[in-house]
Formats: sequence, C-alpha cells, structure tokens
Amino acid sequence: MFATKVPLIVIDPLSAVDATATCAVGYPSMRTGQRLAVVGLGGRHQIFRDEAASRGLLCGLCDSNLGRVEASRRAVRERTGLDIPGYAATDFDRMIAETRPDRVMVATVDCEHDVYICRAMELGCDVMTEKPMTIDADRCRRILRTRARTGREVRVCFNYRYAPARSRVKELLQAGAIGEVLSVDFHWLLDTRHGADYFRRWHRLKANSGGLLVHKATHHFDLVNWWLDTVPETVHAQGFRRFYTPGTADRLGLAGRGTRCRGCPVFADCPYALDLAAYEELRTLYLDCERHDGYFRDRCPFSADIDIEDAMTVHALYANGAALSYSLTAFAAWEGYTVAFNGDSGRLEHKCEETAYINADGSVPGAIQAEGTWIRVYPLRAPAYEVPLSEAEGGHGGADPLMLEDLFREAPAADPLHRAADHRAGAWSILTGIAANQSIREGRPIRLRDLPDGTLPG
Repeated sequence: MFATKVPLIVIDPLSAVDATATCAVGYPSMRTGQRLAVVGLGGRHQIFRDEAASRGLLCGLCDSNLGRVEASRRAVRERTGLDIPGYAATDFDRMIAETRPDRVMVATVDCEHDVYICRAMELGCDVMTEKPMTIDADRCRRILRTRARTGREVRVCFNYRYAPARSRVKELLQAGAIGEVLSVDFHWLLDTRHGADYFRRWHRLKANSGGLLVHKATHHFDLVNWWLDTVPETVHAQGFRRFYTPGTADRLGLAGRGTRCRGCPVFADCPYALDLAAYEELRTLYLDCERHDGYFRDRCPFSADIDIEDAMTVHALYANGAALSYSLTAFAAWEGYTVAFNGDSGRLEHKCEETAYINADGSVPGAIQAEGTWIRVYPLRAPAYEVPLSEAEGGHGGADPLMLEDLFREAPAADPLHRAADHRAGAWSILTGIAANQSIREGRPIRLRDLPDGTLPG
C-alpha cells in the first residue's frame, strides 16, 4: 500500500544540532556556557543538574525540602566529585547572591514557577524553566511583565520539539508536503501506569498544576503551535473525571483502602499500587524525605478529593484559520499519540507508541517503540508513501539529549526548525489549556483576546 519514495528533500533533524550559525530572528539564542543554579529538586531536575555538573557549570541547588537538597548534593559529589552548595527555598535570594549564577533552572511545583522565574529575573539572571511555564492567566501576565521590565531571557524546556519523529513532521509540513494545513486531529493517550501517577502526586489538584490541560497538554498545544507556526484564537473544551474515582476502586474490590499506598490495607490486591521503596530514586527523593515536609508521593489515585479531569476534549481555532480537534485520556490501554494533518493538497498521519513510565522510576521516560511509530503522507490523487524515521536514544523519543545539547552548547546554533522556545512560546502553549479550563467551568467557548490585558504575549 505504501511506496517507499520520499519526494521531498528534508533536513535531517539531528544535523541541525551541529550547526554553528546564529538562531533565526525571533527565536531565543540564550547565552550559553554559563553558571547554573537549580531550584526544585524533584524527579525531573536531575537531567539539567547532571548536564550542568558535567560541564562544570552547576553552582547551586535549592528546594523547600532539605532532604532533597542533601540527596541532590550527594548525587553530584558521587558523579563528579563537586561539592555544590545547597539552600532552602527561603534562602533563594541568598543562593543567587552567594553563587552568582548566570541562569536559573526552575523545576519546582508548577504553581510556584512564576515566583522563581520572576525573582530570578529581578536578581539579574536568565531563566530556563520546566513546562508548563505557569498555570493561570494572572501568573502568566506576571512573568511577561517581569521579563519586559528586566530584559532577561526565559527559555521553556519543550523537549518534545526535539524528538526526531516530531521534528520530521515539522520538516514535512514546513516543506509543503500536504500544502496549507486546514485541520488537525490530535489524540494523546496515557496508559494506566503513567496516567495514574498524575493522580497520586501534587498534580492531582488544579491549584498546584492547572490540571492535565495545563501541566501535560502544554506539550501538545505547543507542538501544534510549532508545527503550524500559528497561535490559538478560540478554545472550547469539555472534561470529566470518571476513571480515577472512588467508584472505580470499589468496582475493583478495593474497599477499606488507605489514603496512600504505603501501609494501605489493600496494597497487595491493587493493580495501581506504587511501592516507593522498590525504586532507588523514588525512595531517595520522596520516601526518605517525607519527614522534612510531610509530602506523600504515593497518594491513592482513587481519592475523592482529586479535582483534575482524567479525560478531556478541546476544539480550537487558530489565527491562520486551521482547526484543532484534541483529546487527552489518562486511562488508556497504550501510551502514545496519533495526529493527522489535513491540507489542501494531502494528508499527513503520524502515530507514535511510547513506553509507559512512572516519573523517577529509573527507566528511560517515553522511549519510542519503533514498531508502533510511523509517518505516512497521502497526497491528493497520488499514491501514499511512508517517510523513513531516524532512530534515537534517550528520554522522550530521543528528545532529551538533543534539548540538553541545545541548552548547554557553547555557541548559538542555527536551527531551521526553531525548536528553542522562549517566553512567548511558553505563554501561548499554556493559554490554550488555561482557556480550556475556563471553558469547562463556564460551559462556553473562550476567545483568548478576551483575557485580561497583558495576558497575551507580544
């Protein structure tokens, strides 16, 4: 059915990493080769910490949990021999004054991103931040205004842009493989191993994470903005929680369950139980550190007090006239996504199967399953063909190593795909989710231009 021809000359997504020219105007070319401090020492901070340490750039570690501060310092000493100073979150300003970082990596709980992003800029530092940039319109507005006032740089670490498969989609669309894109069908699936984990952790409350439409879907909305080179104008959404509920636990025969997995009376019978002690990183980062702040990493995913949705749909219209139909399911039978672009001269379909994981379980997060990952192009009135994909190793489909190289390279590099994301990309990605949350609450479409003045990036 599928011919093997590839009628387009496309850029190898891996080759751009080695280029040495300046990034395109309008995209960040963050000053590199600089001292880095990290605030927020949970499971995701490690890749940034280790990369900076390996380059001799790491200068400070900071967290609200002093146990995690010491655990992270110990890990750096064991890997590199460096003795990096550690600080409590209340001593963030002192860390900046004493260690003099050029950049700060923000990897805290999502609802605190704006606090450290803004304070770092006010203290004269550029910022790298984990996604999402923040969780609501007020915090977004604060970041944008602080950046404008201070003139500092904000880089949002959208690793999904760097995966070779997703870069290849960008190349094909950019090269006009299907002409002008008129609509997108995008469906993201979290299996019950990965999906349940959001309902155990601090993410389970919208006040902390903005819900999955912000915390998780910021990746996906950013991909659409980046793939199509446009931004959203109107968003209409629906969402509910019907799987991670007390009723589901009851149907599984888990009566008498506890508030967390550790010590739960039905632990042995629960297919969703998480044993923190069984994973070295989870034990070190969380179980061993509970006494410092009382945070439990293994809350029951079927608790009644969870207020985030586990299934969501979004319909969005974009500035270029394209329409998006999107869904996110957190209790699927497999992990990955399907996306289809309908253009005025053809259709592009991309499927990606990924390995499921629990954050900080020691496995490679989101490794691509080659046999379930492909790109196919269906030209109008011409034979369809399959596009070859590059193999890649590393987290998130090979994206993490490429993103780290881009973040920490010694000289700016040309990238025709414009994968580096600044404060504008960070804002537009979360604004789709923020508007979607408002749409769910109010039962109506939300026009982004109706958000309060200063919320939309310039």
